[in-house]
Amino acid sequence: MSLIILLSLPFFLFSSSLSYPFDTVYRIDCGGTTNSTDKFNATWLSDRFFTGGATGLVSEPLNFPSLQEKTLRFFPISSGKKNCYVVNVPNGRYFIRTFVVYDNYDGKLHSPSFDLSVEGTLVMSWRSPWPEEVSRKGAYSDLFTFIADGEADVCFYSIATDPPVIGSLEIVRVDPLSYDSASIGDAFILVNYGRLSCGDSQWGPGFSNDTDLFGRSWQSDAQFRSQNSRGVKALSSLNNVLGADQQPNYFPKRLYETAITVVGGGVLEYELQVDAKLDYLLWFHFAEIDTSVTKSGQRVFDVSINEENVSRIDIFKEVGSFHGLSWHYVVKNLSSTVLTVKLVPVVGAPIISGLENYALVPADLSTVPDQVIAMRALKESLRVPGRMGWNGDPCAPTEWDTWEGVTCHPNKNGSALVVSQIDLGSQGLKGFISDQISMLSNLELKF
Repeated sequence: MSLIILLSLPFFLFSSSLSYPFDTVYRIDCGGTTNSTDKFNATWLSDRFFTGGATGLVSEPLNFPSLQEKTLRFFPISSGKKNCYVVNVPNGRYFIRTFVVYDNYDGKLHSPSFDLSVEGTLVMSWRSPWPEEVSRKGAYSDLFTFIADGEADVCFYSIATDPPVIGSLEIVRVDPLSYDSASIGDAFILVNYGRLSCGDSQWGPGFSNDTDLFGRSWQSDAQFRSQNSRGVKALSSLNNVLGADQQPNYFPKRLYETAITVVGGGVLEYELQVDAKLDYLLWFHFAEIDTSVTKSGQRVFDVSINEENVSRIDIFKEVGSFHGLSWHYVVKNLSSTVLTVKLVPVVGAPIISGLENYALVPADLSTVPDQVIAMRALKESLRVPGRMGWNGDPCAPTEWDTWEGVTCHPNKNGSALVVSQIDLGSQGLKGFISDQISMLSNLELKF
């Protein structure tokens, strides 16, 4: 399996332990016909909550260790350009993870081009041909988003006539204050561009028995270290590390039990692939797990991002030894597709346990909720066929075409989208106009 991967903010010290208060979890085996339990004791639901499409099976199922990776749902053009999974959930913040795989399930040797949106915002794009490793083995992608309308909408948009595909979908409710949402706000979706565990292998839900209450999986940092990182040494803790699994981020204990440092006075440097058009949230994880460090001032290092010194770190001074410490920073105005993170020694050698990199994707405008209700009622009353793709938000994402025959524009204050015209004259529809069409103000109808 493969994993796709302002100002300086104050340190975050972990608060007192609390039981995990969020219990909304959906794990959907897309294309699967029965509920199942995987080898890590996670429960998977049979395929449901989809608007259309058909089921498929990877061509080499023995290459996939998990049942939910062997089946898939695809959306042929006969199901419309736009199809969705729509799951009713309580309002809040959610971790959403997808597994996408092709593996020549259709025998056409053509991995598809399509876009994927969450809550009406374009977050991922797949273009043919996929990298061979991803096409054959699949890729996990994940993000954090707020849901305010009682529905988790994960939608797929066909490019040309290619059928979008998905192998599994996970939706996990998380703490609304996680990842500094109080400062960053709810108008951004955090798309994972790399979640690294330093000095360790890949682990977490779907990869090991280790618990991560948010459902996050962690990958080795090795492939992200640059050639400038010389004399790298991996450390692991023989002592109990405190401060894990605490609100609001509930970072798992295993994250702080390993680390990377260097010998010989060198730097630790990471090179992270990014989209220069976006801003990024970097989240650093530290723990002093070296027993030779017994007081503040013995290990001090600077954090440099794109050659700019942004902070000085003394872990022992902040939290002592064998205790987790996290710190974060927002990177803006990038001019390159490579984001460089460098830990530069001041006293002793730098050390790091983990590093997360999230693209801050601005949430797109969505259709006024009452108008969504009205348009769904119209879809039912006119018996609009699946080929027209009337699924998800009628007007969003704005990068996609609206529902077929529908025209939208922003409302007067630019805070949402409204339906301005419906032209269904050539569709041969039969039915009646729902009374709820009165919710569509300033509407021009053509039949």
